[in-house]
Amino acid sequence: MKETLHFYFTSDLHSHFENWPKIMHDIKEKTYKHQLDEEFYMLLDNGDHMDRSHPISEASLGKDNIELLNHSNFEVATLGNNEGITLPSEQLFHLYDDAEFDVVCANIKPIKGPSPKWLKPYQVYETPSGINIGVIGLTAPFQAFYEKLGWKTLSPLETLEQWLPEIKAQTDVMIVLSHLGINSDETMAERYDIDLIMGGHTHHLLNQGQEKNGTLITAVGKHGYYYGDVSLTFDHNQRKVVQKEGYAIPIENEAEDQKSKILLEQLNEKAEDQLSRTVAHLKQPYPINWLNETPLMNAFVNTLRHWTKSDCAMLNSGVLLTGFEKGPVTRRDVHQSCPHPMNPCVMVLTGRELIETVRMIEQERFIHFELKGLGFRGKKIGKMVYSNLTIDYHDETNYVETVFVNGEKVDPHTTYTVATADTFSFPWLVPPISSVKEKHYFLPEFLRDVLEECLSTLN
Repeated sequence: MKETLHFYFTSDLHSHFENWPKIMHDIKEKTYKHQLDEEFYMLLDNGDHMDRSHPISEASLGKDNIELLNHSNFEVATLGNNEGITLPSEQLFHLYDDAEFDVVCANIKPIKGPSPKWLKPYQVYETPSGINIGVIGLTAPFQAFYEKLGWKTLSPLETLEQWLPEIKAQTDVMIVLSHLGINSDETMAERYDIDLIMGGHTHHLLNQGQEKNGTLITAVGKHGYYYGDVSLTFDHNQRKVVQKEGYAIPIENEAEDQKSKILLEQLNEKAEDQLSRTVAHLKQPYPINWLNETPLMNAFVNTLRHWTKSDCAMLNSGVLLTGFEKGPVTRRDVHQSCPHPMNPCVMVLTGRELIETVRMIEQERFIHFELKGLGFRGKKIGKMVYSNLTIDYHDETNYVETVFVNGEKVDPHTTYTVATADTFSFPWLVPPISSVKEKHYFLPEFLRDVLEECLSTLN
């Protein structure tokens, strides 16, 4: 006898709630039919459901994302880095306290003390017909960030290898919720006996699942424009999966689930109220300009330098999406201006590295670069603004000839502490700092916490 098992999954929603009612409308229609036909189905989330760039997630610190998953009858989820490293340690520890679904993630744990009760490495589910399904979760190991929050990450592949024998001894079907990225997914498929990998983290989209070494690899891109629809055909006589199909389903033309829409409207109203506290009162307006220095950006980067006690600081003008009007400033205003889940960071650079970095970021193509990801939720990088760092240009060109810190010419062999956003600490964005080993991240603070302090001192 053969039986079809149905799995629906989301990944990397990043709190793009405008798409959630459409996702749930389509899934509810399909699962209603499964109920009538007495077919097994399961709803799973692969992490980064939350993103604090959205007011609902910011105000509730992710708790309202959990309420949405509860409301939508999800059965199991794993953590993405937005759940894992953008919340204070205590909030992460209690994030899933009210979850009505299982949370599986095998490669993170607190550095000290026991894990929260909700955290499991894997879970086994039994269908009405007696098929045992194992689901393990794995998340990207950003150890430098997790460590600051009191958590430890383990090697995902080594962790999987450790748990697989135990899980497979109990199960007929093996599923990995992988918030690791496409390269890791392909490696897992090559090395291990897995039926299905639900992938994410790198925001890759596989319109149709790809089978590799007997493993079906699936992925649904980002922001909820697609959800995953997977069918596994199980042969009860052979006790194994004999057919696999997976698709990324677009929701652009889908109708909206009204219950989900109403809940989101209620959560949004609650968030607006929670973010209404006044944090500053400005005696004059402070506009923004992505291509030129402004008094606001100068004050912001100066505050960052003093806050981190660094030799100099640099921030890109594109980090501020809106300016501020004269009068009261609320938490909502600060969040709207600087929604990015980006942390302050201090790097120790040699003078040579600092000069090369400044030369690169002063180029027009860098200023106008439309950055996607790495925590940045803006449009373009914008002009870099400096604190305690000045530049001499060659003649009338924009070529950086000399860099000064604290009024003195930078010595190529001297080291300097440079404060900036953690986004610029990742090698591929700014190659001159690819070899920098000493980087200090400030968590759980975001750049907007520094901005709030800056605004409170203006005037």
